[in-house]
Amino acid sequence: MWKRLWSLRHWGHVFRRIIPLLRSSKVPIGEKLLFFVPALVYWVMPDALPFIPLDDIAVTMLLMTWFTDRAERKYGAT
Repeated sequence: MWKRLWSLRHWGHVFRRIIPLLRSSKVPIGEKLLFFVPALVYWVMPDALPFIPLDDIAVTMLLMTWFTDRAERKYGAT
């Protein structure tokens, strides 16, 4: 798993697929909210490292990976 997270091929796939999956009518709004709500909450809540957004970006990227894997597995490539 960790090797995959360091792979540029993996991140290229995630960044190419995240917007089409979020725009897709095949993916229900509830599934999309499973990505947006935790990311938004993490960005808004007080940070362990204030004024340094690296942890926010890292969590958002991990959520992006989780969402794209889940949506593609459940609803197929759109």
